Amino acid sequence: MSPDEYRRRPVLVLGGLGFIGSNLVDRLLTLGAQVALLTPVRERHEDVAQRLEGRGASIIEGDIRDRGLMAQLVATAIGDAAPSVIFNLSGQSGAVRSMEDPWTDLEVNCRGNLVLLESVRDHNPTARVVFVGSRLQYGRQVKLPVKEDAAIDPLCLHAVHKQTVEQYFRLYGQLFALKYAVARLTNPYGPGQPRGRTAYGVVNRMIHLALSNDLITIYGDGLQARDYVLIDDVVEALLCLGAHHDADRGVFNVGSGVATRMIDLARQVIQLAGSGRIQHVPWPALAERIETGDFVADIGHIQERLGWSPRVDLGAGLMRTIAFYRQLQPA
Repeated sequence: MSPDEYRRRPVLVLGGLGFIGSNLVDRLLTLGAQVALLTPVRERHEDVAQRLEGRGASIIEGDIRDRGLMAQLVATAIGDAAPSVIFNLSGQSGAVRSMEDPWTDLEVNCRGNLVLLESVRDHNPTARVVFVGSRLQYGRQVKLPVKEDAAIDPLCLHAVHKQTVEQYFRLYGQLFALKYAVARLTNPYGPGQPRGRTAYGVVNRMIHLALSNDLITIYGDGLQARDYVLIDDVVEALLCLGAHHDADRGVFNVGSGVATRMIDLARQVIQLAGSGRIQHVPWPALAERIETGDFVADIGHIQERLGWSPRVDLGAGLMRTIAFYRQLQPA
């Protein structure tokens, strides 16, 4: 992808002050895009908001389920210009949380995307929407690595709702020729996730605990494998999906393509941080029931079709992330 793809391009980022969203907005601004972002509660991310505003981003506080607001943003988010690309990073995350609070997950993740799609259909049908799905949509898989055409078998409502939204996009693409691309994301990590976020982001959570010399809790033996990908690589993948014509109506795994056991990840974080301890605990009943087992993504499709590949391996990514959070610790 050429850096010029986003220069002076009007872009709307929904959920733009979150972990993935703020990193994406930063990169878009560096590329010279004209960026507006939506956030439900600005004060939760006030330091990030002020930094991005200082770089030229326009910040709107509101809810993706607000039909009037979404119609306005989709039509004229950047001054009087309609966004040519819309990245949807909004929503509620967390497999266990979706089972404990299914109604919020349904409302935000399903209804919110339906409001977005109707707004695009009515007010900006030439825009491309990039939707971030989840590796949880695959559920428990036996054959690894997992390709995009693997059978979908969700084990939690969050995954069910993500898959439902994919069906929304597919239908609107078929019936109304709306342009979209889907990123089925594995486990992102890296700078920018606050310490208090515990429902997701296991790598960052481990790093925060290790730097505080706290216990890192591992469920069971920790032999379950995951696919971890640095946020910088995630951002570049999303930018490709937003700009590349060959991404239209495509579904792409976005991950590292490398499996790492949870216990090995914890040991590596502790070694690099120089502090922290591992504590094995029994699986909580609900978490154990919805546990997917080993997962690693097959990323051949996005590599071949869009030319994207992750550039930073886990060791280098962990060192970069630990260095970032170490700077934020009190002296």
